[in-house]
Amino acid sequence: MKHEHTLPQLTSQQLGRYQRQMVLPGVGLDGQRRLLASRVLVIGAGALGSAAATYLAAAGVGTLGLVDGDTVELSNLHRQILHDTDDVGAAKTTSGAERLRALNPDVEVIEHFAFLSSANALELFRHYDLIVNGSDNFPARYLVNDAAVMTGKPLVDAAILRFEGQLAVFRPGRGCYRCLFPAPPPPGTVPDCAQAGVFGAVAGVMGSMQAVEALKILLGMDEAEPGRFMIYDALSSNWYRMPLNRDAACPVCGDSPTISTLIDYEAFCGVGESAIAAQAPSARARAVSATEAQDLLKDRNVTIVDVRDPHEFAAGHLPGARNVPLEQLDQLAATHDPHVPILVVCAAGVRSAYGAEYLESRGYTAWTLSGGFSGWQASGQDWTIA
Repeated sequence: MKHEHTLPQLTSQQLGRYQRQMVLPGVGLDGQRRLLASRVLVIGAGALGSAAATYLAAAGVGTLGLVDGDTVELSNLHRQILHDTDDVGAAKTTSGAERLRALNPDVEVIEHFAFLSSANALELFRHYDLIVNGSDNFPARYLVNDAAVMTGKPLVDAAILRFEGQLAVFRPGRGCYRCLFPAPPPPGTVPDCAQAGVFGAVAGVMGSMQAVEALKILLGMDEAEPGRFMIYDALSSNWYRMPLNRDAACPVCGDSPTISTLIDYEAFCGVGESAIAAQAPSARARAVSATEAQDLLKDRNVTIVDVRDPHEFAAGHLPGARNVPLEQLDQLAATHDPHVPILVVCAAGVRSAYGAEYLESRGYTAWTLSGGFSGWQASGQDWTIA
């Protein structure tokens, strides 16, 4: 936290610009001064970074760093709102900086026209108070996480695909991305936006939420809050909150970390020529079809956990299923026999995949039902109503 005497004084123009924000409880004149003295590094000037950086600049965060080594393409424009048609071919950092400076001349925008790497991440992070991650691949995600832990910086992370988004807030000492996902998925199992598509406005939602969480941290509004991990389903317009607990055995932020320097993240994630032949077992959940699930359930020791909301569960579910909404999985993990495997079910297989990943990270054997309860019904399997 910066000392009061080092905070900038507001001009009359700034009083006028930020007046609607300063009347809020928890902001005020001093809060606005803190924002103007803050430094935030945004990784990626793409879809998520566009929305996050725009609202951070509008709120008066004094220094924004933009890290990106890419140029603007026409296919970016349906979701990357920092850029215009005339910017196609330009560096994203240049295009983005021009937009942000025009939006708010109070903000110093620093362009880092480079891809984040193990060679530059620690040095970059040291110059900022908080990191907002909008990168779109697993090597960068693990790199950003590890560098944030090693430099003691809060991290606001997000990801988008199709009609879905996920948001995580990691505070120093309160868990990190590896606590949730100790190992990356096997190469080729998770499609990127070019393969699977993305609903452009979902990027706006998630990037705006990153700005919300970053501003709360900078203003000291959530100092007592633990980390958080949330999932957004645009098709159902629902948010789901999952438990986020620090793993004492985490190799980066745990009690006895085994990773203290940045590593080769492409090799760790099995990407490119440097991919290692033998990867650590993936925490990504194993998906099973309705038919495969039927075979699994012949073992009566398998527990069926339905992570939908109670009203969804009441309308129909697998026989013998136990209703444990996604946000209550920490309670299940605290009491369930770790030797009893779990089949996780939701409506279409999205929430259950996250739930199974969470349970896998806590040492359980877990599967996600591909296609969810809808796929189960469509396959002609038996189901029941509460």
